[in-house]
Amino acid sequence: MTYRETVDYLYSQLPAFTRIGAAAYKADLGNIVALCEAIGQPEKTFKTIHIAGTNGKGSSSHFIASILQEAGYKTGLFTSPHLKDFRERFRINGQLVSEAFVVDFVQNNSQLFEEIKPSFFEMTVALAFSFFSREQVDIAVIETGLGGRLDSTNIITPELSLITNIDFDHMDLLGDTLEKIAFEKAGIIKSGKPVVISEFQEEIESIFSSKAGGLNAPIRFASKEIDWSNSELKNTEAGLQLLCQGKLGEEFINIVSPLTGGYQLRNLKGVVVAIDELKKLGWNIPMKALQNGILHVKQNTSLLGRWQQIGNSPDIYCDTGHNTAGIKEILLQLKQHQFEKLHIVFGVVKDKSIDTILSLLPKNAEYYFCAANIFRALSADELLMKANEFGLLGNSYSSVNEALTMAKAAANENDFIYVGGSTFVVAEII
Repeated sequence: MTYRETVDYLYSQLPAFTRIGAAAYKADLGNIVALCEAIGQPEKTFKTIHIAGTNGKGSSSHFIASILQEAGYKTGLFTSPHLKDFRERFRINGQLVSEAFVVDFVQNNSQLFEEIKPSFFEMTVALAFSFFSREQVDIAVIETGLGGRLDSTNIITPELSLITNIDFDHMDLLGDTLEKIAFEKAGIIKSGKPVVISEFQEEIESIFSSKAGGLNAPIRFASKEIDWSNSELKNTEAGLQLLCQGKLGEEFINIVSPLTGGYQLRNLKGVVVAIDELKKLGWNIPMKALQNGILHVKQNTSLLGRWQQIGNSPDIYCDTGHNTAGIKEILLQLKQHQFEKLHIVFGVVKDKSIDTILSLLPKNAEYYFCAANIFRALSADELLMKANEFGLLGNSYSSVNEALTMAKAAANENDFIYVGGSTFVVAEII
């Protein structure tokens, strides 16, 4: 098969959460264990960091990978979903896996796939582990796909686990309370291995502390250790940047992030404490590597879609935030900008808390409702009807790009256009 045929096979022959949602989720690790055992347990041949959380795990994964790269380590990075290219999921020092490796991996294991019948995500996890093993990375940052305890990535024994935060998302699979969701995320905590929790949330602290205590795993709550004494957005020659200053113990932390979303202040606390923990384990990560890794995260990892500016006059921003907590953060970001009129290009997938999300959105905006080109997307017409019930006015469009084109045509240079609601909406305009 060609590379294109191989990727088409991955999507069409196996259930993919991206396409069909909950039906693709497998609540056990049997397939991934069998698959990795059959290909020689590649996940046991390199060091790892495991990252879970409702929001922020993607940004945190990219920050940590970039920092380790700046420290001189050959660093793998596995994330999901991708925005434009399937190969975005698998990187080493920012470089995508080759098309040839993807083709060879699928062809060489086609009989195995027929016997085990793994899901799309299980196949991608095995591919990532095989890729990082073959290339002999020093360490790989592994982001969970969904949850933690039963996530296909959860067969690794990491140097360190990082859990960013807990909020409501995928409740049909992970549970309908914060406690149940936290229990699933806490499943990545391993015996004797340190865990960092980016955000201290009093109502679920005991779940993490109890799990860590039972496994003799040292635990740190980053938001209780770092207070950004000074944080501000600044326009620089390199563009808008987020400046953070604070102390970790007796060490002064002074960092600059090109990711300017206010929620990055919380992500960065977890990242800084995670790096501090890695240093205690013997990893050589000087302060300059921490600073440069954060500053150069976009160049080092090609991170996209986190409060990313994609146009000027009018300002156009996109963000992959797609659940209730993510949308709340985006609305806070909008308050940081000045504009005459707000235009919102918006699409969602069917399995989100759509009514809750719509209830949060501002009524004083012009809406351009759309649907990403995936099966899970809620139709633009249905989204428009639901939005009208919440006093949100606008029109529906046949595609994401048409919606954005119409928003650009209607906006003047002092207006603001926000594009989001779904990772897949953002993917189609980047």
